[in-house]
Amino acid sequence: MLLEYFEKTVIGASIFCLFLTILSCTPAKNEKVTPNVVLIFVDDMGYSDLACYGHPTIKTPHLDQMAREGIRFTSFYVAASVCTPSRASLLTGRYPIRNLPRNVGPESQDGLPVSEITLADILKKAGYNTAAIGKWHLGHQPQYLPTSRGFDSFYGLPYSNDMILPWCPWLTEDHKLELYEDSVKVKEVGFEQEDLTGDYTQQAINFIHANKDQPFFLYLAHSMPHLPISTSPEFIGKSKAGLYGDVIQTIDWSVGEILSTLSELGIDNNTIVLFTSDNGPWHNLPERMVQRGVQPWHTGSTGLLRGAKGTTYEGGFRVPAIVRWPNYIPESQVCDEMVTAMDWFTTLVDITGGELPKDKEIDGNNIFSLMQGEGNSPTKKFFYLLSENVQAVRKDAWKLRITQSDSVELYNLKLDPGEMYNQAVENPQVVNELWQELREFSDNTNARTEIPN
Repeated sequence: MLLEYFEKTVIGASIFCLFLTILSCTPAKNEKVTPNVVLIFVDDMGYSDLACYGHPTIKTPHLDQMAREGIRFTSFYVAASVCTPSRASLLTGRYPIRNLPRNVGPESQDGLPVSEITLADILKKAGYNTAAIGKWHLGHQPQYLPTSRGFDSFYGLPYSNDMILPWCPWLTEDHKLELYEDSVKVKEVGFEQEDLTGDYTQQAINFIHANKDQPFFLYLAHSMPHLPISTSPEFIGKSKAGLYGDVIQTIDWSVGEILSTLSELGIDNNTIVLFTSDNGPWHNLPERMVQRGVQPWHTGSTGLLRGAKGTTYEGGFRVPAIVRWPNYIPESQVCDEMVTAMDWFTTLVDITGGELPKDKEIDGNNIFSLMQGEGNSPTKKFFYLLSENVQAVRKDAWKLRITQSDSVELYNLKLDPGEMYNQAVENPQVVNELWQELREFSDNTNARTEIPN
């Protein structure tokens, strides 16, 4: 009896101590914190380009680990299937129809309107040191560059890595692809881009080291795997998926370097790391690229999803998304709730103690509770925009898509994520309900639509 009592007491005490340890590592619900934020935004990565999203040959151990240590979303949407408007919505929490619905480039004189308030503006006001590294693509005139939009520093390209002669034949010899430090052009990059991912990564590590003792916001926007793809010699041939696989594995290496740096500096547990892509892969290659040697297998995979970049099918808008924040976001979560990049804006502002703009229509929702494994997503509807046109809406499982061809498509994305089976004829009530949603959104934003009167 005495031995049995002793064993129960020891076991009970051990469990109690373990419980206290867990409690000590888990923040209180209303505890105010000031976490660092690292937002990694890659270019044109497909939904299934990572091993943890089903790619059979590309190895991404660091991103897979990040997913195991946090939350991986399977219904995550960016607000546009092309570069500029997707970035505009990420940094403002607003559908791009409200501010910058189309791509800009070296020939453009405009950019993200100066009246817009960016995530960097808000975090800087909240006491954060801020840096943008990599691709910007929201305007290259001085008033539109990152250092005029809330970022203390900028290192990278002002727009996409293909925006140069002869790849873009409408440009002139005056349009050079040049690397910026802050607002100063420091060197011409051209198509010598093998070192871009490594350079961006080293700049990011330097920024983290320099700001380890105060809150920081790092926006790391890789130029890859946007075409034309390239990587440094040490990564060539490392994957079993050709050059494209090598490029993805280089990005995975970069993520590993960032995570290792945070761990080595002892700020791992106080840093939110977010990873996603600006849109899906570029499948309909322009003839100008094919003529210059770009091959179809130089682009990414959407898995079972239909469509790609530049379309309003799922392959253009639904992308990989992973968030890691030890002790605050439970491990090994796979979430199929609908979430958007605009939600990250609202969520990060709330977590960091910033203030949302009071004079702007903010389309993102706070999903922090969802990331903590509690409840459902507050995002119930999502609208698919292609430039100024709204072509589709998703509400719960249903997606209605209407194009200029006057076709009406209705898909149940829970049963048919590949959008193979049009169920419009069998579900007229659902079609009518979603028509109303599109009409209301069009009226609210002045987006164009092909909905019949």
